[in-house]
Amino acid sequence: MTQIDDTRAKRNVAVLVAAQAFLGSQITMMFVVAGLAGQQLTPYACLATLPISLIVFGSMTTAPWLSNVMQNHGRKTGFVLGAIGGLIGAAIGVWALSIGSFWLFLVGSYMTGIYMSAQGFYRFAAADTASDAFRPKAISYVMAGGLLSAIIGPQVVGYVTAGAADATVARYIPIYWVAMGFNLMGMALFMFLDIPKPPAASAEDGPGRTRRELLASPRIAVAVICAAVSYALMNLVMTSTPLAVVGCGYTEPDAANIVTVHVLAMFAPSFFTGHLITRFGVERIMGLGLGILGVAGVVALQGVELTNFYGALFLLGLGWNFGFIGATTMLAGSHTPQERGRMQGMNDLIVFGGVTVASLASGGLMNCIGGDPVEGWAAVNIAMVPFLVLAGGSLIWLMIRQKRVAV
Repeated sequence: MTQIDDTRAKRNVAVLVAAQAFLGSQITMMFVVAGLAGQQLTPYACLATLPISLIVFGSMTTAPWLSNVMQNHGRKTGFVLGAIGGLIGAAIGVWALSIGSFWLFLVGSYMTGIYMSAQGFYRFAAADTASDAFRPKAISYVMAGGLLSAIIGPQVVGYVTAGAADATVARYIPIYWVAMGFNLMGMALFMFLDIPKPPAASAEDGPGRTRRELLASPRIAVAVICAAVSYALMNLVMTSTPLAVVGCGYTEPDAANIVTVHVLAMFAPSFFTGHLITRFGVERIMGLGLGILGVAGVVALQGVELTNFYGALFLLGLGWNFGFIGATTMLAGSHTPQERGRMQGMNDLIVFGGVTVASLASGGLMNCIGGDPVEGWAAVNIAMVPFLVLAGGSLIWLMIRQKRVAV
C-alpha cells in the first residue's frame, strides 16, 4: 500500500492555523463592538447591527472575484489582498469612530468584509494539498485555529471597555488599532504558504461543470444549503447577543465573556470534528449540528439569566461547528480542481448572502419587534425554526436518495 506524504499539507495547515488565530481575532472583536458602536452612532435603533451586516455583505460580494483571483494567481495572492482589505477597513474604523460618523463606519465595515471573505477560504485552502484521508482533519485543524481568536478577540474588547472612562464610541478606537496590527501580521504569515495554483483544464477534462450544473448536483446543493443555514443562524443569534446582554442589564465585559464562550465552542471541537466525520460519516455530523442549533434556541427561550446566555451561545457555537465543517467537507469532495474557483466562490456568495440577510434581520428583530430586549431576543431565536426545518429536510432527503441509489 502506497504511503501518501502529507508533509506539505501539514505545513500549510500550520500557516493557516496561525492566520485563523490572529487575523480571525479581528472578526470576533468587531462582532462584539460593531453593533454596540452602531447603536450609539445611528439615531435609528433598527440599524444598530448594520455595521455587522456591511462586514458580511462585503464578504458576500468579494467572494466571487476573490475566488477567481485565487484560481488564477494562487491562494497566497488572494489571502494577502484580504489582509490589505482588513487593514484599510480597520484604519477607516479608527477614523469613523474618532469623528462619530456612522456612514463612514459602514464603509470601514465593508472593507473589513474583504478580509472576512478571504478568511472563509482558509478552510478550502487546507484541503488543496491534502490527501483524501487527511482532508477532513486538515479542514478541522484550520477551523480549530479559531480557538485562539475566541480568547484573544473578545478579551481585547473586555480589557479595553472595562478600563475606559469615556462612554462615547471613541473608547472602541484601540480595538481597531489592534485589528490593523493583526492584518500586518497576516501578510507576513502568508509568505510561508506553499499551495500551487490549480492546474489549467486539459483538453480531456474540459472546463468542468457550469455553475448551474454544479448546483444541480444533489450533494453540492445540500452542502450549500446546510452551510448557509448553519452560518446564517449562528450569525443571526450572535449578532444580537451583545445587544440582548447589555439590554437586559448586564455589562459589556459580560457580553464579551459570553462571546468568548461562544467562539470557543465554535472552534474547540474542530480538534476532533474531522475524526468524527471520518468515523460516523459527514451526513450524520451535519445532522447533529443542525439538531444542536435547535437546542440552542430552546435554551435561549427559557430566560435571560446569564446562565441562559452562556448555555445558548455555547450550543450555538457547537452546532455551527458540526454543521458548517461537515458541509465544507462534503462540498470539498464534490467538485474537481478545475471547478474549484467557480464552485467555492459561488458557495460563499450564497452562504454569506444568507448571513447578510440574517445580520440585517437580527437588529430589526432585536430592536423593533416587541416592546423590550427580552421580547426581541425571543423573536431572534424563534426565527431559527423554519430554516432549521429547510436544512434538516434537505439533508434527510439526500440520505434517503443515497440509500436508494446504493441499493
